[in-house]
Amino acid sequence: MLGLVLQSSAPAVGVFIGVLIGLFFRKRSGKTEGLLKGSVVLTAAAAGLMSLAVMVAVNLVMVG
Repeated sequence: MLGLVLQSSAPAVGVFIGVLIGLFFRKRSGKTEGLLKGSVVLTAAAAGLMSLAVMVAVNLVMVG
């Protein structure tokens, strides 16, 4: 199972970094609605974890 998570982690890291950059610029403009507890990092981490869960499920179906 750990190998499956590690195999799926690259898209999750990409989503985390992309969301982090996008939300950072959004917060600089003063728009904080839609952020989890007003935090860019927390919102980006949640998006990264969601993409990790999706990729693990996809890889599980494809492999198993």
